Amino acid sequence: MKKTLTLLASLVLFFVASAQSNQSTNSAVNPAKDWKFGIALWTFHTFSFAESLDKVDSAGLKYIEPNNFTKTLPELNDSSLMQLSPSGIQKLKSLIEQRGLKCESVYLAGGKDIDAWKKQFEAAKQLGVQFVTTEPPLDMWDSIDSLAGIYGIKVAIHEHWKGMSHYWNPDTTLLAIKGHPNFGVCADLGHWPKSGIKPLDAIKKLSGHIIAIHLKDIAAYNNPKLVDVPVGTGVIDFPAIFRELKKQGFKGPIYIERDATDQPSNLPSVIQEVKYYNEQVSKL
Repeated sequence: MKKTLTLLASLVLFFVASAQSNQSTNSAVNPAKDWKFGIALWTFHTFSFAESLDKVDSAGLKYIEPNNFTKTLPELNDSSLMQLSPSGIQKLKSLIEQRGLKCESVYLAGGKDIDAWKKQFEAAKQLGVQFVTTEPPLDMWDSIDSLAGIYGIKVAIHEHWKGMSHYWNPDTTLLAIKGHPNFGVCADLGHWPKSGIKPLDAIKKLSGHIIAIHLKDIAAYNNPKLVDVPVGTGVIDFPAIFRELKKQGFKGPIYIERDATDQPSNLPSVIQEVKYYNEQVSKL
C-alpha cells in the first residue's frame, strides 16, 4: 500500500513539474520581443533593391529576407545576389546596414550540383546571415547538410504547393530533418492550403523544428492557382497559429511575404498586415 501511495505521489509530482515547466517555457516567450517581425523582399520584387528597402522602411519593419535571384542595384549592373563579387555583396550589405535594417537570412534558389550550392552558401556567408531559406533536392540532403555545417549556416526548408515542391507535405520535411542537424523549417503558411493542408496542423507536426515563418494568407483550400490575399482576410486561423507558436516556444523571424502584385505596389497591403499582426500579437 505504501509503495502504491509513493508511486502515486511521484506521478503527481512529475505531472505538476511538467506543467510548471511548460508554463515556464510559454511565459518565457514574449512574441513582441522574441519574434523578429519583418518581410521577405520578394514582396517588392517588381521594384529595385533600393526601392524595396524604402518600402520596408515605410512599413515600419526592421528585418528583411532578400533572395539571391532578383536584381540588386544599377551600380552593380542589376546583377542578382548569386552573380555578385565579394565587393558587390559588401556594397549590398552596407546599404542594408545604412538603412538600419537587419538581414539574418536569404532565400537561395539552389542548384543541381554541390558546386552551385557552395557558391551560394559562400555568398550567404559574406552577407552575414544565420540561415538560408531553400528547398534542397531530395538526393542532396547529406551534402547540403554537410555544407551548412562547414559554413555555420542553418538550412530552413521552405515549401511550395503540391506539384511544385517536394516539401508540400510536412512529412517529407520531417524525413529531411531526420539525421541532418543543420536542417530546420521555414513554414510558408499560405502555401499549405493550396495542397489541402491546414497550416495549424502542419505547425503542430513540425514543432521544435521551425526556424522562421513566411506570413501569408489565401482565400480557399485546394486551389494552387490562387494568389495570396492580405493576412487576416483569408481562410487561415492566425490567432490559433500565433498561440501555437508561443506554446512551442518559437523564437525567430516572421516575414510578411506577398506573391500578389498589387498596383501601384504591395505597400498598402503590407501596412495593413503589420497592423493586423501587431493587434493579434498584443493579445497573446
